Amino acid sequence: MLHFARWKVVAIFVVVFAAALAVLPNFFSKSTVESWPSWLPARQIVLGLDLQGGAYLLYEVDRADYVQKRMRTLTSEVRRALLEEPRIGYTGLGTQGQAVQLRLRDPSQIELARTRLTPLQNPLNNTLLGGSAVNEFDLSIGDDGLVRFSYSQQGLTQRVRQIVDQSTEVIARRIDQLGTVEPSIQRQGEDRILVEAPGLGDPQRLKELVGQTAQMTFHLVDTTVATSQAEAARKPNTLILPSAEDPNVSYVVEESALLTGEDLADAQAAFDHQTNEPIVSFRLNTSGARTFGTVTTQNIGRPFAIVLDEKVISAPVIRSAITGGSGQISGGFSIEQANDLAILLRAGSLPAKLDIVEERTIGPGLGADSIRAGAIASVIGTALVCVFMVAVYGVFGWIANIAVIVNVLLVFAVVTLLGATLSLPGIAGIVLTVGTAVDSNVLIYERIREEARAGRSAISSIDIGFQRALGTILDANLTTLIAAVTLFYLGSGPIRGFAVTHAIGVLTTMFTAFTFTRLVVALWVRWRRPTKITL
Repeated sequence: MLHFARWKVVAIFVVVFAAALAVLPNFFSKSTVESWPSWLPARQIVLGLDLQGGAYLLYEVDRADYVQKRMRTLTSEVRRALLEEPRIGYTGLGTQGQAVQLRLRDPSQIELARTRLTPLQNPLNNTLLGGSAVNEFDLSIGDDGLVRFSYSQQGLTQRVRQIVDQSTEVIARRIDQLGTVEPSIQRQGEDRILVEAPGLGDPQRLKELVGQTAQMTFHLVDTTVATSQAEAARKPNTLILPSAEDPNVSYVVEESALLTGEDLADAQAAFDHQTNEPIVSFRLNTSGARTFGTVTTQNIGRPFAIVLDEKVISAPVIRSAITGGSGQISGGFSIEQANDLAILLRAGSLPAKLDIVEERTIGPGLGADSIRAGAIASVIGTALVCVFMVAVYGVFGWIANIAVIVNVLLVFAVVTLLGATLSLPGIAGIVLTVGTAVDSNVLIYERIREEARAGRSAISSIDIGFQRALGTILDANLTTLIAAVTLFYLGSGPIRGFAVTHAIGVLTTMFTAFTFTRLVVALWVRWRRPTKITL
């Protein structure tokens, strides 16, 4: 048990040296590390929100707003389906709460209407493996020709889940382009999204960037009627949208969008060559460029409204056909506003409006206090443990203290290499690791003490003590590891941070107990050649 092949000795010390090298960048500033040679490690520990400050935002899907917009879309889809040849006559098409209804003029066309409208129920996958599906809408057609689309509860629940998943991806793309360090974006419950952005200096900008739906559409402006007349006459197939610059100004636009944000291939902040004001230049994909070219060719001299979240941000007049598939958006933007709009357009729109349920801003000063408190707690805890081990076990206590230092070094190395976020609960997990690491050494030393009291020689006591204690150490650490893994999968936020560092600490504790501590004891025995063990 106390014999080590030379390659094992080398391997153990290489692991310890590699861990020290991996932890080294954490003792220097980021600018200093970036100036190092490329062959040196440069990854640093990512500090959590509670350690370096930042923004905490909890969003909830606005179901009512989504249902309202979805009903409007469904109304247009129903109208198009009924106007296909042969046409189906109807009357009273409109929304009633969470339903769209109409009445067929000719009851003999009920089956034809059913055939046309059934696909609009929109089947949604209900399982991960794509098994049974639920319909987003329930369709009922009475014998009197009354047609009613109503939102099914299962369909709405499933759609909200999809909205949360899609929104999480969109938010991640937006924050990544903002340059925030290691954001945390995760689902909370059925319809909520938690966003944590450590180190962000402008939480308000994050809130505006994340929460904006950024649903962009392009509409032709209806110039045949004034806004006041459209409101009074309720002209069909048009929308009255306010200006983003001046809420007192409104535009009458055609309801059907000619282009949407999905037709955009790229968007970049730029400057107008003539006025030198910040603008957003955009480029359309192939199909969007074709549609844009056709629309601008056929509508020269007509205003073309660019709408963002149901507000007209620009309504330029089409002066000539634009066939290149590119254009620009101007609206009195600042440089930051133009850049943020470009980010929103590149990242894509949110499928539904998100409302802020909870928001917190943690300043870097509070984070520094947390780091200082965590460091003080770690140092005091480790110092007390080290003093206790030396007082009780003497030389073997010093060996245990060295093993504890190596253990903590390995924990920080693994956390650094994995890119895991270190939070205040994570520091608590590391402090607890110090205790469990010492506990393993206590089991070994007490077993050695028992063998020495039984009259065995020094070398025999140490050898048998390690052999018989390691089984107990393995069992104890495996049960602790199972608990840590369970906490990780069932917990969230701070609990998971604690579980990660504690699980890593359990694994490194087993490494130091089975290899490093045994190696140091073996080297000490070879050096001192003791004839009696005094513990």
